Amino acid sequence: MPVKKYNPITPGLRHRVGNDYSIITTNKPEKSLIAPIKRTGGRNSSGKMTMRNRGGGHKRRYRVIDFKRNKDGMPATVQTIEYDPNRTAFIALVQYEDGEKKYIVAPNGLEVGATILSGKGVNPDVGNTLLLSEIPLGSSIHAIEMQPGKGAAIARSAGTYATLSGREGKYAIIKLPSGEVRRILLTCRATMGVTSNPDHGLQVLGKAGRKRWLGRRPRVRGVAMNPVDHPMGGGEGKSSGGHPRSRTGIMAKGQKTRNRKKHSEKLIISRRKKK
Repeated sequence: MPVKKYNPITPGLRHRVGNDYSIITTNKPEKSLIAPIKRTGGRNSSGKMTMRNRGGGHKRRYRVIDFKRNKDGMPATVQTIEYDPNRTAFIALVQYEDGEKKYIVAPNGLEVGATILSGKGVNPDVGNTLLLSEIPLGSSIHAIEMQPGKGAAIARSAGTYATLSGREGKYAIIKLPSGEVRRILLTCRATMGVTSNPDHGLQVLGKAGRKRWLGRRPRVRGVAMNPVDHPMGGGEGKSSGGHPRSRTGIMAKGQKTRNRKKHSEKLIISRRKKK
């Protein structure tokens, strides 16, 4: 979906690049599928700020998404394509033959009026959900389960997809968006196609206030702080710095943080690409 530039009639619009939302068909969500969200502002249960740079932002309602897609063999018709403030991809409202309505993460190219299916023996068309054992090799897939029946966990954000590159015993070999290659059980499900809104990364907010609308507060660089506030703080002029690290001293570049004893470690064939 294309992005659009704005005429610089205000300073905030001079560099703004936004989505034209031409694929969106309605701005009113399904009332039966929305729920309230309680925001924390980065505070824990005792009120202490444990995550900085969060707070404010426009009020949101959560859209209940069907990540399991377990109504097998029952056709569903796409009613609308909608914007979801809680995720980067768009969502689609589908209605099953029995009248039940559900939201799904919309694949790129899915249109209103299209029919989607899930389960065994389903054609590998865009929007259909199949077992990994039945998806053709080389296909682009998204909304992939990591454990059978638990619901989609991989490749759910805008414009992402994974590639089914092979099968090995009871496992499928998946190349993830990060470049990592790993095994996933063949009994897990995935949806055909690429997630919607692939141009999300081309957007430019244009002004600091727009970041505040999204619930993000200003972020101060560590090198601009004093030594008491940050390991990289202090020094005369711009001579401060040192090894890039977090406020608590965790190295930012190169330090391994993954637990090598994690159960899923043996399922990873190759790591993600390093910069």
